[in-house]
This record gives sequence, structure tokens and C-alpha cells, in this order.
Amino acid sequence: MRKTIFAALVLMVLTACKNNVKETAEIIDLPRAETPDSVAKAMDGFFEQAASDSMDIHSVMIVRDGSVIYSRWQSEGVDTVPHVLHSVSKTFTATAVGLAIADGKMALTDKVIDFFPDKLPAEVSENLKAMTVRDLLTMTCGHDEEPSTRREGGNVDWVEAFLAHPVVHEPGTFYLYNSLGTYMLSAIVQKVTGEKVVDYLNTRLFEPLHIDKPRWEESPQGINTGGWGLYLKTEDLAKMGQLLLQMGEWNGRQIIPADWVAEMSKKQVDSVNPGTRLEDAAAKGMTTETSDWMQGYGYQMWRCRPGCFRADGARGQYIIVVPDKNAVIAITSNVADLQGELNLVWDNILPVL
Repeated sequence: MRKTIFAALVLMVLTACKNNVKETAEIIDLPRAETPDSVAKAMDGFFEQAASDSMDIHSVMIVRDGSVIYSRWQSEGVDTVPHVLHSVSKTFTATAVGLAIADGKMALTDKVIDFFPDKLPAEVSENLKAMTVRDLLTMTCGHDEEPSTRREGGNVDWVEAFLAHPVVHEPGTFYLYNSLGTYMLSAIVQKVTGEKVVDYLNTRLFEPLHIDKPRWEESPQGINTGGWGLYLKTEDLAKMGQLLLQMGEWNGRQIIPADWVAEMSKKQVDSVNPGTRLEDAAAKGMTTETSDWMQGYGYQMWRCRPGCFRADGARGQYIIVVPDKNAVIAITSNVADLQGELNLVWDNILPVL
């Protein structure tokens, strides 16, 4: 009898130990590795050149083979402070769309007007009728000018304003960067799931990655802005990049469908930087050889000249995923010359990965 009780106790202890090992093996913070001398030297050059070019880099984190090999913040303590992401937010909204599609709540081919029958303009054009979820994801919804009502105050209903904006081009045929289009994706996700995007992602993305539920700005209608307004820490960005690098897998669990990551990150349409039209790129001296904004746009993500892909935000916020090097680069900053900042990455960081 005593032997039976003792054996049971031993089994309980071993089980507890096994569970504890499993729990501690789960990634909470990304593991750290020693910084190679080549990387340290390259980053000294990166920051020296950034300072020389008056680039205000706030933080850089480099992950290779799943471990952080370099990190630096502008000042002590800011590594724990969430940073404004601007349009990097769009990648998270696209992730929510992919999860809602996987949940069977919506489809790429769904017509935008079908989600908001009570918010349509008096006259609905054929182009507006044809606009789909995919058109929103690829910035090809058909507008000739980007709607700017998101900047207005008062009681403007942002969904109504978007739907009332003239759809000049056949959806799917004309690329124009459109942040209010991303807001519409957020509104659609909220409509079909009953949750704001930040809440919908919390259990499906943020909690598995051990990212504290972030702040995300909202419209007057209580809908997350989608295309901007999300705040996360630098390591949170690195985790998201690592998740995308691993095709949506984290700790043995498929967080995002792998096929959705592939669709998000590949070229879906020709593209150009925000504020420029494709037909005007040559006159501005932009070519596919010189511009990282002309490598193609996926689902709320950009392709890069070195063959990698990125989430991209105003003033130089980046999640850069480099599959060929099994690496991720997360950057926060306050920089006007975004191409110059990327050039610094390609010239200094990429060669030592």
C-alpha cells in the first residue's frame, strides 16, 4: 500500500515538473543570443550614418534564427513603452481579416456594400456595387483620390463617408493608397464578429504571443481605426515579424493560417508610395530599382527590393521579414526620409545577417 501511495506521489511530482517545463519553454519574451562582432560593428555604422543624416531612430531589434541578436533603444526605459505604429497597424487589421475568413465569417469576394445596407448613398454606382473585401486589402477599391474624412471631427460617420466617395475606377484595376479603406476592413471585421478588431485579435494573436492587449484608436462610431492608431512595443513588433517568418506558427500552434501569411506577404498588385500615383512615379525619379514602394503590395504589406517583405508605417516604423536570412528587423523612429532609412538597413544590417 505504501509503495502504491509513494508511486502515485512520484507520478504527480513528475507530471507537475513536466507541465512546468512545458510552460517555461513557451516563448514569453524572445530568447536572447550574443551579438556577433560583425553585427555590433555594422550597427555602430548604422547609427552613425543615421545621426549624420539627421534620422531620429528610436529603437532597433534584430532577430535571427529565433533569438534576439541585437537591440538598442534611444534612451533607457523606453523598451517598455508602446510606440505609435501609424500604418504598421494595417498589417494587424489584415491579420484579423484572415482570421475572420478562416472562421467562416467573411470571404475575399464579399461585396463591401452588403455589410452596410443602411449606410449606402442615395445612388449606388456599379463600381461601388462591385467593390470587394480583396479590393480593400490591395488598395484597389477604385477611388481616384483618397478619402480624407477620417481627419474631420464632429459626427461624421466614417463608413457612410467612405461609401459616398466617388468610385471612379473599376475596383481591382487601379492602385491608390487608401487608409480609410483599411478602416472599412476594421468595420467589416467588427460587423461580422461582434468584436472590435483589438478585442478579436486579443485572444487569437496578442495573448498567444504574450503581447499585452494594446491601445488602438477608434472612430466616433467606436470602431478601431484599422489603418493607423495601434500602439505596441518594439519587441511586440519583433514577435509579429517572427510569427510571419514562421508562416503563422507559434509554440507549435498555428496562430494565423499559413496560406493567409503567404497571400499577405506576396505581391498582389503593382504599387507606389503613399501620396504618389503610379503614372507619376517616373517623373518623381522613382523606379523599381530605386524604390522599395514599387516592389508590389500584398494584403496590407509591402514587398522590398532585397526580396523580403515588410509592414510599414509613417515616420519610419517597420517590421521587416527576411526569409532568406531567417531574420526579422523591427524599427521605430521619427524619420522623414523613409527610403533613406530602408537604404540604411540594406547597406548596413542585411549584409551581416
